[in-house]
Amino acid sequence: MSDTGTSSRRAHPAPRLIIDLAAIKRNYAALQTLAPTASVGAVVKANGYGLGAAQVVPALADAGCRCFYVAHTSEAREAREALAGRPADIFVFNGFWPSELAELRQLSLFPVINDLQQLEDLRALAPDLPCAIHFDTGMSRLGLDAAETEALLADPARIDALDVRQIMSHLACSDDPDHPLNEQQRQRFERIRHALPGIPASLSNSTGTLLGQAYHFDMLRPGLALFSGMPAPGQASPFEPVVAIDAPILQIRTLQPGDTVGYGACWTADRPRRVATVAAGYADGLLRAFGNGGYGRIGETQVPILGRVSMDLICVDIDAVEEPVRPGDPVRFLGPDIENMADSAATISYEFLVRLGIRFDRSYLR
Repeated sequence: MSDTGTSSRRAHPAPRLIIDLAAIKRNYAALQTLAPTASVGAVVKANGYGLGAAQVVPALADAGCRCFYVAHTSEAREAREALAGRPADIFVFNGFWPSELAELRQLSLFPVINDLQQLEDLRALAPDLPCAIHFDTGMSRLGLDAAETEALLADPARIDALDVRQIMSHLACSDDPDHPLNEQQRQRFERIRHALPGIPASLSNSTGTLLGQAYHFDMLRPGLALFSGMPAPGQASPFEPVVAIDAPILQIRTLQPGDTVGYGACWTADRPRRVATVAAGYADGLLRAFGNGGYGRIGETQVPILGRVSMDLICVDIDAVEEPVRPGDPVRFLGPDIENMADSAATISYEFLVRLGIRFDRSYLR
């Protein structure tokens, strides 16, 4: 990402969230290159993975995306409004609920059918409403289970009167390319697709895309690959980092041996060290657990987090920084380090992306 600004003093001590919309477009193009036989949609639930659906959705539409996926109808409304009249299909993962029918029609939203009761409700109330059908092939979360799948495949005429735009399933272990469930799910889904010919099929999420063409089917449903530059298993990432945090230094001090840092006094200086206190914390989405090996950067130099992350503040070790450092200078978090930061907190980048706080000054690079 550009726009580092590591030596400029800030006008006020507020952390800044920097989101590179151009990088999102390039990641979308990279997915098209990886899967030339499939179309590429985009999962933009949870406010565009915390980055701002109002900005992310138009950027993806500019890149050529015409198929979006969200969890809730309220998120679908945000996506439709962000498209500002541009045509696109928007699928709602959480199913068909009769109470939402008027809104689905008003906004031209497509429910994803998750069980046979939802299928019958749609047949009875709105058979003309475009939809998708989700088949559970191994996640045991949403979708028609094995018994319901067999019942529908035995009587496919149940969907003859419906406008089914997609059939889909979701991979449980695609981040582990050697897991046997990947191939089991692919084979189960292939059987479903064969039984329901002529309907576009979608199986792969971000990491599923990296499993190869056999998993691509007709439509990809990437989310994280668009937004974080996640690494491909065992190789360099084909995607770019999209989001970074610049948090200003509030104060710099020199610790003496025996001095402790932060709540619980869980870190103790073993020698004199320069420490910078930074204006960001878990209220901004930088998880408390990042204190277990997380770090930021000043320029290209890593500055380890010392002690616990608190609500508004983080302390970092700046001993290794050779250039002058002053209050007001930014410490950068995330960027290409997003997966390492997730590992330090024993979580995944999905979790803290959607937790990025409302206090940030948001800056979109176009």
